[in-house]
Order: sequence, then structure tokens, then C-alpha cells
Amino acid sequence: MRVKRGVAAHAKHKKILNSARGMQHYRTRSFRLGKQGVIKALRYSYRDRRNKKRDLRALWITRINNASRENGISYSQLIAGMKAKNITVDRKILSDLAVNNPDAFKAIVNAVKEK
Repeated sequence: MRVKRGVAAHAKHKKILNSARGMQHYRTRSFRLGKQGVIKALRYSYRDRRNKKRDLRALWITRINNASRENGISYSQLIAGMKAKNITVDRKILSDLAVNNPDAFKAIVNAVKEK
């Protein structure tokens, strides 16, 4: 007796097309194009979960640099001074201080500036 795969195939196609919702044009209607779009989207999401960390670090460094220059010191001098003074605050927290608590950030900059 032969096996008919209509139900399984329909379920598989429906799963892919539901994943392709929100895409444009024939990707939402055609199984073949929808499958290509879903595979590509999954690749991008895997890659960008890693790139997100890189992008956020760059954002933190930009924020720290801008805030430190407002206080009369460059980013590289600030980081080198913090290492010399054994001030262990990571870039994420330092960036948050620069944006939300400028007084605390200024205190760190002044501690670094002291000879």
C-alpha cells in the first residue's frame, strides 16, 4: 500500500509559510520562495546575535568618549588612567554612568586626572 503524504506536506508548508509572515511579495504565498526567505532570515539572526555584542561595545565606547571629552580628557587617556589607578569599571557600566549619572562619571574622570 502506498503512503500518501498530503497531510504531512501540508503541515510542513504551513509551518514555513507561517514563519514567512511579515515578509514581502511572493515569500508569503509561495512555499519555495518562503522557504528561501526563512532560511536566510535564520542565518541573519544567528549572525546578528553575535554582531549585536560588537555593536553595543562600539556604542558604549562612543558614549564614553563623548562624555570624557566634555570633561577634558580623551577616551584612551581615561581607560589608561583607570587601569593605572586600578579602577575596575567595565565599559557598559561606564557608558551607563556617562548617560544617566554624569556626576559619578565626572568623579571617575577627576580620580583619573589626579597625579
